[in-house]
Amino acid sequence: MTELPFLDRDGRVTPPSKRRLLGEFRAVLTPRPRLARLPALQSAPRGDGHPVFVLPGFLTNDQRTRHLRLFLSRLGYAVYGWGQGVNWGPTDRALAAIERRLHEIHRRHGRKVSLVGHSLGGVLARELAKKFPAEVRQVVMLGSPAKLPTATSLDVFFRLLARFHRQALGADLAAVNRPPPDGIPVSALYTRDDGIVAWQSCLEAPGPHRENIEVRGNHSTLPSNPEALLIVADRLAQAEGGWRPYDAQTVRRHPVGETARD
Repeated sequence: MTELPFLDRDGRVTPPSKRRLLGEFRAVLTPRPRLARLPALQSAPRGDGHPVFVLPGFLTNDQRTRHLRLFLSRLGYAVYGWGQGVNWGPTDRALAAIERRLHEIHRRHGRKVSLVGHSLGGVLARELAKKFPAEVRQVVMLGSPAKLPTATSLDVFFRLLARFHRQALGADLAAVNRPPPDGIPVSALYTRDDGIVAWQSCLEAPGPHRENIEVRGNHSTLPSNPEALLIVADRLAQAEGGWRPYDAQTVRRHPVGETARD
């Protein structure tokens, strides 16, 4: 199979355990809570209507982020999915499509766009912010490897599809690891229970407008994780140009519990 520098093969990064991977399967099969009935999410701050572009993870599509997008829409944001079907990885077609999508959203609203990405979607969002900083307001990543090389339970699938990732295959590892410009806030949410990606690689580099926020739960369900959603809402609600680090004491006014299920 193709050797990829951003996937660790030397044991430097500890991959998720099989037990955690099994936890991912259980989490995906467990009915998700009815978000509208959770007290904590009912008190989430309203948005200012700016556009938000949401990108799904590897081997998933917009269906996986539907809870997140619906939640943000209810808060008043102009929310967009990526609209490309399954995310097969950083193919030339996918990279070109998300660039066009960002430009279209930016032109339509005449405002900077916040980018929210799950897993590989967060990596793609982060790259968009680096390439088009004038169009991006902030980046929020959910379980996204920001420090490569990483180890993943989906290693074999990524290697099988790598032949279609022409641009990514030629990427410089140091360039990929470099965070967006300091003026673009980056919030990296991670979970130590991650069964898909080594959580240590989901930590963003230190910086005045960069932060790492730990949440509880599995990797696969981060886009519908009530704790993660509340943090995303808090991050997006900040005034443009008035970014402050996340303060859990201010945000968690209510316990995040599952009061009802679909």
